[in-house]
Amino acid sequence: MPAKNKNIAREWFNTIFYGALIAITFRSLLLEPFNIPSGSMIPSLHVGDHIFVTKWSYGYSRYSFPFGSWKLWDGRFWATEPEVGDVVVFRNPINESQDFVKRLIGKPGDKIQMINGRLHINDVQVPRENPRPYIVAMLPKSMRSVGYYKDNMSIKGNKIWIDNQPAPFNYTIEYKNDDFCHMYNGACGVFKAIEYTETLPNGVQHSIIEMSDEAPYDDTPVFTVPENHFFFIGDNRDNSGDSRANIGFVPRDNVLGKVWFIWYSHNYYAPLLALWTWPSKLRWDRFGMGVN
Repeated sequence: MPAKNKNIAREWFNTIFYGALIAITFRSLLLEPFNIPSGSMIPSLHVGDHIFVTKWSYGYSRYSFPFGSWKLWDGRFWATEPEVGDVVVFRNPINESQDFVKRLIGKPGDKIQMINGRLHINDVQVPRENPRPYIVAMLPKSMRSVGYYKDNMSIKGNKIWIDNQPAPFNYTIEYKNDDFCHMYNGACGVFKAIEYTETLPNGVQHSIIEMSDEAPYDDTPVFTVPENHFFFIGDNRDNSGDSRANIGFVPRDNVLGKVWFIWYSHNYYAPLLALWTWPSKLRWDRFGMGVN
């Protein structure tokens, strides 16, 4: 190979290698982007939110880096303890190919229980106040331009209107493929919930939604969090697979980082370059929103 071609090939290799190294280092040590594929953290996070997670918040474990499932070492370094109420991304202890985002509810030694839909921590019922209406709208994508109309409610794009006025309550809107809505009868529709302000024992306040207080995980046994583990619950209390159900207790090493803010948000999947879809797709009001 001529010397000139060798130099060009070496330059390309160096560009790709060092670019990949910088990206891996940045994602492992500083910030990592994630997207929200499910509604388990409504109202704090909506399907289609894209978030940044601070990797330095709780220190680093093998899961902070690529190939963490290879179990090269155990434990954390530069570790700090997450606080109850933090919104955290962690590696699923049951399936290590999945990353979940939930709210930290219990630390080692805490006792967690749901009784009639109410969260109890260490035998004390957590205050749940200020009930207000909330709408979860999951509609066929074909409706995003024509709109949804029923009684005094209309939904078009990213907005809900009541009696031709902007809705006076919070809501989330997601558009699904029409085939999905036809295949899973009852999965799509407009669902009414109640939003509450919950105050955790350390004073952290956050919003939750409840469809009812009689859902499958609204009554549970007492969970005592073991050493070096945490207990996580989704803010969408009746639609979250979390420590009350299939996830169980999450080992400390599985924690990846703390959710910082939403950098991008949309209500359905479409090419970003399809500029004509932006008015009904992008949730501009969620860009840059912090997550508490």
